[in-house]
Amino acid sequence: MLCALAFFLLWTAAAGGAEPISVVTTSTDLKALVEAVGGERIRVESLAAPLQDPHAVEVKPGQLAKLKAAALLVTIGLDHEPWLSPALRTVGDSRFARESPHYLDTSKEIQLLQTETPRLRADKGAHVHGFGNTHYWLDPENGRPMTAAILQALIRLAPADRLYFEANRKRFLDQLDGRLKGWLQTMAPHKGTRVVTVHETWPYFAQRFGLVIVAVVEPNPGVPPSLSYLSSLIQKMRDSRIKLLIADPYSNVSVTNQVATQSGATAVTLIPSVGGDGAAADYLSLFDSNVKRLSQAAMAAR
Repeated sequence: MLCALAFFLLWTAAAGGAEPISVVTTSTDLKALVEAVGGERIRVESLAAPLQDPHAVEVKPGQLAKLKAAALLVTIGLDHEPWLSPALRTVGDSRFARESPHYLDTSKEIQLLQTETPRLRADKGAHVHGFGNTHYWLDPENGRPMTAAILQALIRLAPADRLYFEANRKRFLDQLDGRLKGWLQTMAPHKGTRVVTVHETWPYFAQRFGLVIVAVVEPNPGVPPSLSYLSSLIQKMRDSRIKLLIADPYSNVSVTNQVATQSGATAVTLIPSVGGDGAAADYLSLFDSNVKRLSQAAMAAR
């Protein structure tokens, strides 16, 4: 027993003295999940801020320098980050080739939604969400395969820390399982509620918690809706008595208010990324905040 304890203490001390793995992520949600698994053995920065449109990010020179120095880049993947390829070309580091151990696309093990109809721009380039809806982290169950991929990526870079990373992920999953029961219980009275969303951000969240998205204010991601479309949508909401409108922090406020006022719906702004609200400081509290907001709005809309 004493020998085993001495070995553990020596192993911990040796690992603790190692330089942290430098990780760059493309979102604060990925940053939070990398932190959950990597703990004190990693140093991580997100290229995107929590309240900006995730599809339109300007990578600053200081961030490019941190990217060049990183041991691991973690991405949402698909076409969620159209700004990333130009940034990587600027960095010019072959380590971040897509099949490299230094590059992780967390979408690989996700069961994607909205894959059946690829959407293309007029110039034939892939539209945002052209390969399926990219906001998969907003189903908390997807935290499971995402952290599994992160775990394997970190182990490849620091195999001596395997047990530490595995213990961190297990602790995270135990917390996730416990919190998910509470979220589902809170949302149970609202199962089947029909909603309209401003952006196509919320299909995964809606599927997990039993909401039915009947329409989107912005049916083509990144393209403002026409006046005729807005008019028909508002009439549809009136006729169908849809009383809940879900917006994002970067939604057009005047359009959101117009749709809510003229349809008689209650508008609620949900937070799509960690750090977008003081109450959403990590991945689990992101869902604490959104479940609370949505439940209260659904009650008010009845």
